[in-house]
Amino acid sequence: MVADSGILTGPVAGTAAGVPFLALPPAAGDTPAPLVIGLHAFEPPRAEAALAGAVPMASLPAWRVYLGLPLFGARLPEGGVPEINRRGERDYLVELFGPVVEEAAAELRSVISELRAAFPVTDAPVGLVGVGAGASAVLLALAEGRTPVGAAAVVNPVVDPALVVAARERRTGTPYRWTDRAQLARARLDFDGRADEIARGRVPLLVVNGGLDEVVDPERGGSLLDALVAHAPEHALRHIVVPDLAHAIGPEPGLEPGPLTPAGVLTDRALTEWFHRHLTSPPQVRAGTEA
Repeated sequence: MVADSGILTGPVAGTAAGVPFLALPPAAGDTPAPLVIGLHAFEPPRAEAALAGAVPMASLPAWRVYLGLPLFGARLPEGGVPEINRRGERDYLVELFGPVVEEAAAELRSVISELRAAFPVTDAPVGLVGVGAGASAVLLALAEGRTPVGAAAVVNPVVDPALVVAARERRTGTPYRWTDRAQLARARLDFDGRADEIARGRVPLLVVNGGLDEVVDPERGGSLLDALVAHAPEHALRHIVVPDLAHAIGPEPGLEPGPLTPAGVLTDRALTEWFHRHLTSPPQVRAGTEA
């Protein structure tokens, strides 16, 4: 797909490297513009359109491109939602959460390459933003350093998959069986333990936690930043707690945009300001702000 003058005025839906996306053009209409990639959650917003509605970052002079996660939406496996449920019941971490997060991080490089060919974007490193499991994929991408990233933000990040496993245990009343494979998957996605790898790229990182998050306590976001600050400049790290934000940041069923809540507005504003500062501002302005 090649963007033309008619595309630049409104949302664009398509696929890149087999991944469905919804792209929103830069607020000012100036091109080329930086590229910000968004990854949705397992909970609302659980689709690219819903994420675009939850964190539109409407005033940002950048392309915001929201990707569909593996096994969601158009990429449901054979058997559809019942098959997804069966995988979760067999082994939520090994067969569902872990593979989705790992594949989402692994495919970013090829997706970004195709988006650069299709849209008038700058050559600057991209911005990454993720919610829930999408935030885990962002942190994994930072730890592995396969893609140049200029700035990143994570909302209610699952910094340790044991947190979602525990939440699932509370909801279903069924204990999770921690096999050797599950322990290996947890170690790979335990981002407190991979803080030195995440910090190696010196990517400015914003962590937004919801004060009402029943899955990831806000203190866990703070502990991630504490682990990172030993390896990265403090001015490139920020932790915000939005008091009325829950783990799901949109309404059910989470497939289409819903009305923004006051907590959602605060979250969107924080993301917008972060990428304004670290991705779209001229280098001399960023240097002056961070001095």
